[in-house]
Amino acid sequence: MAATDFLETAQGRRLAYHKTEGAGPTIVFLGGLKSDMEGTKAVHLEAWAQARGQGYLRFDYSGHGESSNAFTDGCIGDWHEDTLAAVASLTDGPLIVVGSSMGGWQALLLARALPERIAGLVTIAAAPDFTEDGYWASFSDEQKAALDTVGHVELPSDYMEPYIITKRMIEDGRQNLVLRNALELPFPVRFLQGTADTAVSTETAIRLLEHANGADMRLLLVKDADHRFSDGPCLGLIENAVVEVMGEQ
Repeated sequence: MAATDFLETAQGRRLAYHKTEGAGPTIVFLGGLKSDMEGTKAVHLEAWAQARGQGYLRFDYSGHGESSNAFTDGCIGDWHEDTLAAVASLTDGPLIVVGSSMGGWQALLLARALPERIAGLVTIAAAPDFTEDGYWASFSDEQKAALDTVGHVELPSDYMEPYIITKRMIEDGRQNLVLRNALELPFPVRFLQGTADTAVSTETAIRLLEHANGADMRLLLVKDADHRFSDGPCLGLIENAVVEVMGEQ
């Protein structure tokens, strides 16, 4: 297994990454909240890209995986800065961006910041604006009060230990919302969503499709697929989506 490399960012964070040199466009994988670059989808796509001789980048946001900082110190804006730093320092030319869950939100932020670099976009169970529309909207009065008095709340997860959601994450999320103002995606886009996803609803996927503007945009709903979207058939669908946005089929 290749050794992990590290990137020092202007914000003083140390990001762990694996980069494959190859032909363009470079595929960049953006993982989900509390996920890391060793996840099934990230590693599978890396092997797929390597077999094609295509450039590929996977990395850990700060507070995730092998990167520096604690998860509870981070927020959407920090991880957007991490993404911008990784893309600027580690890639050249056009990009195919693949974002999973929170990484889907990050992919949309990246597309908004650097539209000229994006050749195609694929999201998997994208979770745009979840800090506001998911967490804050569902918090009880007691939980909202706890953000002020304690500074965080704990939320159960179907997939790992409870999430610690900080006041900073909620407040910063409001500065990075993508479903309130025009969202231009002027390149091929494929949104993938499982109907059995308990973390991101089908309604969220449809809302994103209806909100974003783009000439080549499709949503694929996969019956009974869950939030992980990482069994054999789902991984094949991700490959197909990447091929489609690159214009190869």
